[in-house]
Amino acid sequence: MLNLNTRTRDAARLLQHYETDDIIVTDENNIPVGIVTDEDIIRKVSDVTVNAEFTFLKDIMNTPLITINEKASLQDALHKMRDNNVRKLPVVSKKNLVIGIIYQVTIANVIRDATATAPRLLSPPVKAILGNLGFVLQFAGVLLIVPAILSTILGEAVTATGIYLTTVLLLVIGFFLNSYGEKASLNLHQASILVVSSLFLLTLIGTIPYLYVLPYEGSNTEIFANAFFSSAAGFTTGGISLFDQPENLPQSFTFYRSFTQLVGGMSFIYLIITAFYPESKLQSMRGFISGKTLHMRELFATITIIFILYISIIASLLYLFGERNIIDNVSLAMSTVATGGFIPTSTILHNLIWEEKMVLIGGMILGALPFTFHYSLVKKKFLSPKLGKEILIYFAILGAAMALFIGLSGLEPLTSVFYTVSASTTAGLQSDNLSDFNGSAHLILIILMFIGGCGFSTAGGIKIFRLMHLKDIKKIIDKQKKSELSPELKKELIVTLIIIIAFPLVASLSAVYLMVLEDVNFQDAFLESTGVITTGGLSAGIIDLQTDPTAKIIFSFLMIFGRLEIIAIIYIFVPKLI
Repeated sequence: MLNLNTRTRDAARLLQHYETDDIIVTDENNIPVGIVTDEDIIRKVSDVTVNAEFTFLKDIMNTPLITINEKASLQDALHKMRDNNVRKLPVVSKKNLVIGIIYQVTIANVIRDATATAPRLLSPPVKAILGNLGFVLQFAGVLLIVPAILSTILGEAVTATGIYLTTVLLLVIGFFLNSYGEKASLNLHQASILVVSSLFLLTLIGTIPYLYVLPYEGSNTEIFANAFFSSAAGFTTGGISLFDQPENLPQSFTFYRSFTQLVGGMSFIYLIITAFYPESKLQSMRGFISGKTLHMRELFATITIIFILYISIIASLLYLFGERNIIDNVSLAMSTVATGGFIPTSTILHNLIWEEKMVLIGGMILGALPFTFHYSLVKKKFLSPKLGKEILIYFAILGAAMALFIGLSGLEPLTSVFYTVSASTTAGLQSDNLSDFNGSAHLILIILMFIGGCGFSTAGGIKIFRLMHLKDIKKIIDKQKKSELSPELKKELIVTLIIIIAFPLVASLSAVYLMVLEDVNFQDAFLESTGVITTGGLSAGIIDLQTDPTAKIIFSFLMIFGRLEIIAIIYIFVPKLI
């Protein structure tokens, strides 16, 4: 709702910011007098770069404003739309205050749902969650055919059996959920349930190959805890490994472990975009496969193709500069781009030449950049100012951290750069025992893991775009400025505050628990806990096969919560924040 003396230029900017199409125009007494749509601005302002500077909403608004009372029936609304040849009606209260807008398409959907066959067992929201969940599980099942085929080719029957069983279960469960659900849009509460359940089911079903392959010893609880922790470290891209010598495992299995990080990373990007990214934004994006509007199925394909392209380039460069097995190169490339951190052999990061380190550094940074950045590269379009600003801030923080780490860590410059990139991208690639690092180096790595990468990336942490909100957070405290904030921005700032506080708080509590459980110092325990909750993956070597199974289950869920940036869990149980 804007005053009739608002410049058209400012109105257009606000439409884009709030991602809406309609403006209710009010007079000096805040009484609604007209309406302006995005189509009006495009149609009536012929040259936006010139005329929008001198045009006001009163010049282009549709008036008188046709409204309908909140107590009116849908039939009344349809009649009024028909008589006045309009498709939307502002809804007003008894005091003639606009409290919403009713659209013709909304009424049509209500009529369609009311006349459709009643659902057999499930409500529409539940069916929407199940339909989207089934699609995600089927997507993961299709992708996991790749390591299953590789294990078959290598003749590693036990590994192949475990992965094929996982694939079949994902496809069957996904098909079952789809049969009872429907692919529909979700609200924020439903979307939060979707991302939590998706990551939990992927982790749970992904334990099967670990149970088949790994020669665990101990009780059933210990065996399951090891498998569940390892699966969580994969699908969440946490990357903390229980195995000091992964080269002792079947090669197709180390490939599977890295592949789960890729599946988890791509699935997370898909879930976040579809669940939390405005549909209006996707309407403006064109698929480079079909050239048409980027719908969800093509979005999956787009994400997959982009990541396959990056992995192929990185694996090829590693093979060119080194003499490693191509399968190990691909495994390392997947862990790098997915910001996962699993390595196929314990020595693969030792004695790297500078060219190989630069390739890995570039791959990790690619994983920490937003999906829209990769999309813009594919479409050969320039970045939007907002996206470009986030990336510039990310590189500024990374550059400052590099300079500090080089000066304080005592490591050679390229190794220092490697570790700062590994921490800031939450990739977690490491070849040294971090417990040997000094306190200053620990602090820098911890801060970088907390900050994390950019939004809509495979990186974990708080994310740069949330830190960009800090400049507005002080307005929440100032009562006078608080009234100037829109409800949407106010909730966004509150969510940012919760996340910024929750990450270090959870890490601190987990560190105290680890310190008591494993009898280690708080500094190492805090580094380990930070690597878990941020899915940063950098580890002081505290969590291993001998760790208490209950603790491993707890830290598995912390990796899941951290991958969901904690806020998805909060949205489920505190819907008032939505």
